[in-house]
Amino acid sequence: MNILILGAGGREHSLAWAIKQNPRTDRLIVAPGNAGIAQLAECADLDILDGAAVVTFCEENAIDFVVIGPEAPLAAGVADATRAAGLLTFGPSAAAARLETSKAFTKDICDACGAPTAAWARFTEAAPARDYVTAKGAPIVVKADGLAAGKGVVVAMTLAEALAAVDDMFAGSFGQAGAEVVIEEFMSGEEASFFILTDGTTCLPLGTAQDHKRAFDGDSGPNTGGMGAYSPAPVLTEAIADEVMARIVRPTVAEMARRGTPYQGVLYAGLMIADGRARLLEYNARFGDPECQVLMMRLGAQALDLLLACAEGRLDDARVAWAPDHALTVVLAARGYPGAFAKGSQIRGLDALPEDSRHMVFHAGTAGRDGQIIATGGRVLNVTARGATLAEARARAYALVERIDWPGGYCRRDIGWRGL
Repeated sequence: MNILILGAGGREHSLAWAIKQNPRTDRLIVAPGNAGIAQLAECADLDILDGAAVVTFCEENAIDFVVIGPEAPLAAGVADATRAAGLLTFGPSAAAARLETSKAFTKDICDACGAPTAAWARFTEAAPARDYVTAKGAPIVVKADGLAAGKGVVVAMTLAEALAAVDDMFAGSFGQAGAEVVIEEFMSGEEASFFILTDGTTCLPLGTAQDHKRAFDGDSGPNTGGMGAYSPAPVLTEAIADEVMARIVRPTVAEMARRGTPYQGVLYAGLMIADGRARLLEYNARFGDPECQVLMMRLGAQALDLLLACAEGRLDDARVAWAPDHALTVVLAARGYPGAFAKGSQIRGLDALPEDSRHMVFHAGTAGRDGQIIATGGRVLNVTARGATLAEARARAYALVERIDWPGGYCRRDIGWRGL
């Protein structure tokens, strides 16, 4: 079959890598792709936020299956456009994707279905938000309601920091995403990511992972889109996963269906786990990045079969075959990220690295120029490895990192520390 993946990052590179291994894949196109993706699939110059343009491209290229990687096309209704054109599509409608695109909407859903989450309040003006923060005190969490590229959350440990976050968001630091602000109770514990496939009715647990949001070792520094991840997450035990399915995921999916906006695709539940119980931090409407990289590393070719079963409404017959192994990815980012960083530096040494079922460098922000690999983003490479143990996967990943010649980049040196 002919498959189109929308996106340009490490998540999409890992999806393409896994899907390419499945013998059902004939032609694989990724739009717009990147320098790493171009080595295993066709890349297409396509506006992935324009549903009509995507539909036209699919018709011209006889596409059988569309896989939507990032959140922006989902928010723009691209899945609605492709489904309306009769194209088999993986990814929720714009209405269902509100579970990611609006923090307040997710809180409303949790309240309606009784899913455990943090106490919260929403605000459209700074003054009452400041009053609320002052009354509640710190620590407290301030969130831009809309999409902010993974950076619209401030975990404020002091009152001054919380008030500054409120002022920044209403002053436009996150654009339209901060026009409405959600303020939440601070939850302590250990974070983990749980990925579930759902066709709107059946929910299939796909896998667990744990990422590292802070920029520097020891979970210090500013929040980022993610500096590394590993799978599985030991803190998310089978008993806790069963509880999350029963108390959070299935009630959410049922409530979405009840409202006439059934959810189809991957549902990413960000959880806070303490004392053996989990509460929902947030939902995302797509695979996490870099969590997708470790999941795809472990799933391999079966990933396509699972995505197809989800899109075709056949999840009640689907099963996930996990090997008893581990995967870990280290993000190489441009120096300065998540603040200001330079683009255009050359990355050397990638050609000499192994690319197999245990070692893979997924490109997140790269371009090819005159035969060279050039850094074009903040998070640039996802250096990923598998092993029989987490320690083995970690050692393999960092061994690959050492062989990459890129003075313009940096990485954390402690990815996986919680699991280890």
